[in-house]
Amino acid sequence: MADLLQPVRATGLLPPGEPVIALLSGGRDSVCLLDCALRLSGREAVLALHVNYGLRPEADADEEHCRVLCQCLGVALEVERAARPSEGGNLQAWAREVRLGAAARLAAARDAAVATGHTASDQAETVLYRLAASPGRRALLGMAPRDGMIVRPLLGVSREATAAHCRARGLDWREDASNADPAYARARVRDGLLPALRAVHPAAEASVVRTAALLREEAEVLDDLVAGVLAPQGDRVTLERLAALPRALARLVVRRLAEDATSVLCPRAGGRVAEVLALRDGGTLDLGEGVRAVVRDGVLTMERTPPRP
Repeated sequence: MADLLQPVRATGLLPPGEPVIALLSGGRDSVCLLDCALRLSGREAVLALHVNYGLRPEADADEEHCRVLCQCLGVALEVERAARPSEGGNLQAWAREVRLGAAARLAAARDAAVATGHTASDQAETVLYRLAASPGRRALLGMAPRDGMIVRPLLGVSREATAAHCRARGLDWREDASNADPAYARARVRDGLLPALRAVHPAAEASVVRTAALLREEAEVLDDLVAGVLAPQGDRVTLERLAALPRALARLVVRRLAEDATSVLCPRAGGRVAEVLALRDGGTLDLGEGVRAVVRDGVLTMERTPPRP
C-alpha cells in the first residue's frame, strides 16, 4: 500500500486535533511521518522540528529542504542549531540528546506528543543490535509505540513502504550518506546482518519485529509479577522471600529494585542474586551502574553508591 494513512490512523497515535511535534530530518521516514501527521492530526495541531547538527557538509542543504517542504505543506517549522561538543564522546548520543531536548521543550510548551519516524525496519535493526551488544530479555523488546511523550506511528511499516508513500504523494526527501557508513554499528546491522538474515528467510525482518511485539506484551505480565512480589512497600523485599522465588523471577526483582533506585538501566544487577542472598545484616554489595544492595534486619533495599572519598 503506497498511502499509509489507514495503518497509521489505526495506531491511534496521531488523534485528530491533538498537538504533536513531528521530528523532521528530511529523510524519507520523517517526511512520510510529517505528511501523515498533517492529514490525521490536522495542520494547526502539527509543528515540525528540524535539528541542524552542522556535522556534514550537506547539513545546511538538509535544513533548506525542510524549510521548503514545510512551506509547501503549510506547516510551521522550528529549527534547532547545535554545535558539536569539543570534548568528543559518543556523537550519536549527543545528537539524540540535543534532538530530544529540543523536542521536549516544544512539547512542554504545547502539551504535545513528540512523533518520530521510526519504522519496522528500524525496529528490527534495534533488536538485533541490542541482542548483540547487551544480553538479557530487554534487548529483545525493541522500541515501544508509545514511550512517555514519544510516539512512533510508523513502527508497523517498513522503510520501503515509507519511500513508496512519499513517491505516491509526490514528496521529495534527502538521503543521509552517513546512514550507510560502516563506522556506525547500526549501518553494519542494516547493510550486513539484515540482508544475511533475509537470505536465510525472506520474512526475517518481519519475524524479528513480531517477536519484539509479543515479548513486550509478555513483559507486562512479568512486570506485574515483580510488582506483586514487592508489594506493598515496592522498594524492598526480605531475603527469605527473595530466596524462595524462582531464580528467573528473583533476577527480575533485584533488577527492578536497582533501576527504581537509580532511574537508569542496570542490566548486570539481576545476575548478582546469589551474591545478594549471601549478604549478612549490615552488608552491602556494589552492583555497578551506581547502585548497591543493602541488607538490614533481613530486608534487601537498594541505594545509590556513595561517591568515593
